[in-house]
Amino acid sequence: MSAFPSSGTRFASPLTQISFRGVAKGELGAVRVLGSRSGRHDGRLRGHSDGEGASFLPREPFAPGERVTVSAGRTVLRTAGDEFHFWVARTPARQPPAAIDVVPSDVGRDDVQRFRSRPDLRPPNYSILSRSPGTAPGQIFLAPKKGSGQNGPMILDERGRMVYYRPTPSRDQRAADFRAQRYRGAPVLTMWRGVINGGSGTGEGVILDSSYREIARVRAGNGYEADLHEFVITSRDTALVPIYSTVYTTVRVGERTRRVLVTDGIVQEIDIATGLVMYEWHSLGTVLTEDSRFRRPASPRVPWDYFHINAVAEDSDGDLLVTARHTWAVYKIGRRTGEIVWRLGGAGSDFALSPDAVFAWPHDGHRQADGTISVFDNSASPPVRERSRAIAIALDEQRGTATLQRATEHPDGLLAPHQGNANTLPNGNVFVGWGGVPRFSESAPDGRVLFDGRLAEGNDSYRAYRAPWTGTPRARPRIAARTARGGRVDVYASWNGATEVARWRILAGPDPGSLAPAGDGAWAGFETRIRVRTREPYVAAQALDASGGVLRTSRAERPR
Repeated sequence: MSAFPSSGTRFASPLTQISFRGVAKGELGAVRVLGSRSGRHDGRLRGHSDGEGASFLPREPFAPGERVTVSAGRTVLRTAGDEFHFWVARTPARQPPAAIDVVPSDVGRDDVQRFRSRPDLRPPNYSILSRSPGTAPGQIFLAPKKGSGQNGPMILDERGRMVYYRPTPSRDQRAADFRAQRYRGAPVLTMWRGVINGGSGTGEGVILDSSYREIARVRAGNGYEADLHEFVITSRDTALVPIYSTVYTTVRVGERTRRVLVTDGIVQEIDIATGLVMYEWHSLGTVLTEDSRFRRPASPRVPWDYFHINAVAEDSDGDLLVTARHTWAVYKIGRRTGEIVWRLGGAGSDFALSPDAVFAWPHDGHRQADGTISVFDNSASPPVRERSRAIAIALDEQRGTATLQRATEHPDGLLAPHQGNANTLPNGNVFVGWGGVPRFSESAPDGRVLFDGRLAEGNDSYRAYRAPWTGTPRARPRIAARTARGGRVDVYASWNGATEVARWRILAGPDPGSLAPAGDGAWAGFETRIRVRTREPYVAAQALDASGGVLRTSRAERPR
């Protein structure tokens, strides 16, 4: 049986639950929890939705700094019996307020898209710089933030025309890691949404169905908030989320030790159905602060983000891959034990990397279908190389070697100071989000750029993806109708999120119940203008699919 916080953890939250995995709720014995300062803790035991674990929820929080002893009548991994211990973190009494770098939505007016049929939407503009045959099928997923227009997730079609935009609920909120995944066997859209403060965030995961209806929100447990860098749904319908937690610890400074604030990089696996924590891993106590390439702040009151977790992924055997920007490494972490199986890159790497495989300030470590480990190698801030690149590394675990299989660079010599990701597509192409450089591109296996796009200046998207997606909005299409000269009417039609519209048919008539076809036009992007000749007082628009079938009809409107 595994238990979390793991035995020996020294930085557990005062609000932690105690999670048991590998045994059903009914097979656990009496759970006894004793704090060295707070005494015995009563609570309730709740089962995980897969029937393979349970969480004990204490009624009262633990005391900072205390040692907690737990037993549950079953042998626990990494212990000699059924009893294990963890320690509770000491955290600052008050955190400084978040400094939100909000840019008003009217800044960069020329870089904002505006639509007559959807005046409520003001997404930032973008440009498709080039497009060639050979791209993989699928839509493009972005989440522009920081610059002109509203913040929010955006979908472009295969050619780069916008089909969906959803502003975040408030101006200080951002979205990140917007992509298509699967949940309960169905395609869904997911994103992180929250507030960004510097290089981390506090928020939650959001899941939308194919009609763009919100079906779940996923929050971190144990008093934490989910960070912006990752929100991934596993094959078990659980969610992996990273967390940043500031705690007090001691570090060696010369011949002495010093008590400082350090940011702990945490991974949680959340049972989406119940919200319970199924797994929790801490970088502090597992990865040495001495391994950091990021300089410790001079002031002890400024938190030292020594690890900077920015990616979590399942490995092919169920263990986890964790990427840390500030230690220049990807770690394989045991799913049951929480121990490091191996580390790739950085101090104490378990693999000897060939010189061309060495990476710096990385993001987005994943296992690919061919067995390689892909990494977005920023090599920036401060620069280590002249260009950022998406690389794939082949590991020989028997010999302990790591060699470069392939590297994708942009011919414009892009150097991404932060953020970024790369996903290998089914046809072998590589789709790259260039993070702090507001670009997104797709390259063939031979390195040729087949698709290249750029967000309006001042914006960026933490990641970018390409994947198949079919959206069928529940809401009707929207129109705006304007009277033109000579008995003509301009109809502006849009249907936010509809991916199957091929043409628009315009209807006109004396009243909303008596409409007849008056003209049509090919779908030409998020909003399509169709000019028809009619003097009828009402018009509407029908969205047609590629075979001419009617998908949905807008409400009838009077031209203005």
